[in-house]
Amino acid sequence: MISKTVLLIIVLAPLAGSVIAGLFRNQIGRVGAAAAAIVGVGLSTVLSAWVFYQLAWGGVPVFNENVYTWFEVGRISAHLGFLIDRLTAMMMLVVSFVSLMVHIYTIGYMADDDGFQRFFSYIALFTFSMLILVMSNNFLQLFVGWELVGLVSYLLIGFWFKRPRRCTPT
Repeated sequence: MISKTVLLIIVLAPLAGSVIAGLFRNQIGRVGAAAAAIVGVGLSTVLSAWVFYQLAWGGVPVFNENVYTWFEVGRISAHLGFLIDRLTAMMMLVVSFVSLMVHIYTIGYMADDDGFQRFFSYIALFTFSMLILVMSNNFLQLFVGWELVGLVSYLLIGFWFKRPRRCTPT
């Protein structure tokens, strides 16, 4: 049986790594930011592999439950929920594993960059967004995940944008 707790950890671990790397970047430094992001994504990868194993070979039934109710007005309601079948479990594993490899590669690639901690925060947030998108059991949540992926893509694309200095005439 797949528990809600395991699924929440899979989704929220990269978010926690992103928050730690982003908000506490000055306190924890480069090593701490990289470690926080990698531990969060690594935990998601390990748990995603376990969920995939359980669904593919363990005989566990498909998980489709709401975890949280965003709002309820009369007969209209919006929920945060997960639909985890074999395909979803495979995609969770692919997303988290590829992201983990990108995180590890990024340590060397970004070693001398001034925005090291901010970049780790962004790519961990990207992993969180992709997992929300992949695991959603309703269109509203899928839309939120899709929009978060778009927002973080924008942040990553514009990462090295520097405003040109104004030249003062002499």
